[in-house]
Amino acid sequence: MARHAQGVAGRRSVAGLRVLLETVAGPDFQAELKALDSTLRSIEAVLDPDKLRKEIAELSERAMAPDLWDDQANAQRVTSQLSAKQADLERVTSLRQRLEDLAVLHELAEAEGDAAARAEADRELGELRRAIQALEVRTLLSGEYDEREALVTIRAGAGGVDAADFAEMLMRMYLRWAERHKYPTEVYDTSYAEEAGIKSATFAVKAPYAYGTLSVEQGTHRLVRISPFDNQGRRQTSFAGVEVVPVVEQSDDIEIPEDEIRIDVYRSSGPGGQGVNTTDSAVRITHLPTGIVVACQNERSQLQNRATAMSILKAKLLALRRQEEQAKIDALRGDVAGSWGDQMRSYVLHPYQMVKDLRTEYETGNPQAVFDGEIDAFIEAGIRWRRTREHAAS
Repeated sequence: MARHAQGVAGRRSVAGLRVLLETVAGPDFQAELKALDSTLRSIEAVLDPDKLRKEIAELSERAMAPDLWDDQANAQRVTSQLSAKQADLERVTSLRQRLEDLAVLHELAEAEGDAAARAEADRELGELRRAIQALEVRTLLSGEYDEREALVTIRAGAGGVDAADFAEMLMRMYLRWAERHKYPTEVYDTSYAEEAGIKSATFAVKAPYAYGTLSVEQGTHRLVRISPFDNQGRRQTSFAGVEVVPVVEQSDDIEIPEDEIRIDVYRSSGPGGQGVNTTDSAVRITHLPTGIVVACQNERSQLQNRATAMSILKAKLLALRRQEEQAKIDALRGDVAGSWGDQMRSYVLHPYQMVKDLRTEYETGNPQAVFDGEIDAFIEAGIRWRRTREHAAS
């Protein structure tokens, strides 16, 4: 039945689909399909499949250049952009095809009174709704730096060893989230706490739109649980901070005079002081005017670690410059509200189980799934919330 429906759908135009929506489906199913068709047309207007095809052709030609890999940074940028645009085109064209197929499948199921096919159409409708909503959220990422890769820094806050443990839980959560989406990651620096967990860590999520997506995760996260480090089994509240900044590109005008930085080298180490290598290859850079400190210890070469640390510093300075510019705009508007990133989410493991976003009110009763990286619903709600705030402020 489904294969037959796909064959018929291949000969239908989008206009034909709209005729089907108005004639063959039941009232509820028809309304759902019409709503999805409208949303998908809005997405297509933003992504512009024809423009994507042209950009893919241009990037494919650049990717085939024999000297492409003479400049590895540029080569990686070209291949990453090509992969992202191919994925966008595949997603939007696939969703359009599925929507057309679904209308035909439902038409045949109704005409033949096929309960199994009708059930299949209902299942596909739910899956299609979720897929279109997810892609719609992606089109809301239109900020200046949203399409860039992300640098994420996690720091333990108040709460002692519990806070350090919580910081490590958050790091694992984001790395698992990236793994679920097949986004490459690279951990640049980890400062381990003495008893358990981490004091801080910085890692990159190397995927287009990683910054726009993860930027809504910035802020203070709060954990309430029975402390596994308390002999009396008391409830403990601990905090960790998440910072997300966009990766700096060559076109960004970020100059750092040599006399404004202090560079220290030291020996890389792992948990419990275990030596990672026997040379002073790790690099720590302090930006004297701002007090910003960054470090990198993931490479064997001190020169490589220094270059990576400078990139991280530039990214943080770029983010600081944006914050200062935004503060001036907010001052002109008379905006006295606190930063939307502060106190943004609570994770409660005792006396009940719940994770709740304090900005969007989105919540779930399955904290374990969240800590295993299932945070897409929180991210999508955050992106929609931010867009609503931006529209209200404009």
